[in-house]
Amino acid sequence: MGSQRMKLIIQIPCFNEQATLPTTLAALPRELDGVDAVEWLVVDDGSEDDTVAVASRLGVDHIVHLPRNRGLAAAFVAGLEASIDAGADIIVNTDADNQYCAADIPALIQPILEGEAQIVVGERPIAEIPQFSLVKKILQRLGSWVVRRVSGTEVPDSPSGFRAMTRQAAQRLQVFNRYSYTLETVIQAGHKGMAITSVPIRTNPTLRPSRLFRSSGEYMARQAMVITRIFMTYRPFAFFAVPGLILFASGFGIGVRFLYFFVQGGGAGRVQSLILAALLLGTGFFLVVVGLLADLASVNRTLLEGLDWRLRRMEDASRSVAARDTGPDPITDSDSRGGSAPRA
Repeated sequence: MGSQRMKLIIQIPCFNEQATLPTTLAALPRELDGVDAVEWLVVDDGSEDDTVAVASRLGVDHIVHLPRNRGLAAAFVAGLEASIDAGADIIVNTDADNQYCAADIPALIQPILEGEAQIVVGERPIAEIPQFSLVKKILQRLGSWVVRRVSGTEVPDSPSGFRAMTRQAAQRLQVFNRYSYTLETVIQAGHKGMAITSVPIRTNPTLRPSRLFRSSGEYMARQAMVITRIFMTYRPFAFFAVPGLILFASGFGIGVRFLYFFVQGGGAGRVQSLILAALLLGTGFFLVVVGLLADLASVNRTLLEGLDWRLRRMEDASRSVAARDTGPDPITDSDSRGGSAPRA
């Protein structure tokens, strides 16, 4: 990044956070070693309270307004897009409930400043967080284990939303899950060969109950759906074809057994085995074909994501040339505090 002026934007997805936002903002830094400018960005995810007014009153530089509540993942992506448009070189994401200790932001961005990582995920002391139930702690660990297996990364706390990333990393991320972005973005980083690491962070006492789930049962169901969808999306051949091969082999074995008894003259009483064999063979073959087709679709998606990344790089290059020719870009160099905000 050299001697070029470096801007860091701290983004905060919000939904009805008028009560907690002042505490969160009060802890955020306005200056950090290694960067020239620190700005704040709030994503209003269709709030029905005074979240926007509170953010504006407390000096938030950029406010992105979503006309209706679209969920955490959509708000996260909207924040990334707005931060990129605002000229961010580094983007830090944190929660509006002040769960994460803002004093750890310097440690969070240090691997990026040293050129060692493109994405840094804050590792919470999960075992020591009193508001996490035993079930949630187990599911947090399970989710991280699944992500490590699927992504080939070594991130110990993938569900953590306290993370930093470079502008280029943010441009390459594509979030498909509507529930949460945390696991999917780590998997994408691993699949796309981005340098990703983690640093230990601290957490603050909870200010309100989590809004992502109403009970441990709902949390378990949603996490199970997320993990299943992750396997379907990023390991489609293994998800469909491996069970298909198992069923096909079982059907083949039962069919061979039926033929053996049929040759021996005892096949008349074993028609049910023949029916079961046919069902298993057909189902297994079908799943293998689905696995092949899903794998081809996954390859196609990867190619489209690569094309999207190249287009974004071309847009950045064009913007840089225009800035040199016409002077400072008012979007990236002006202070928008209290003014109009970029929209997703």
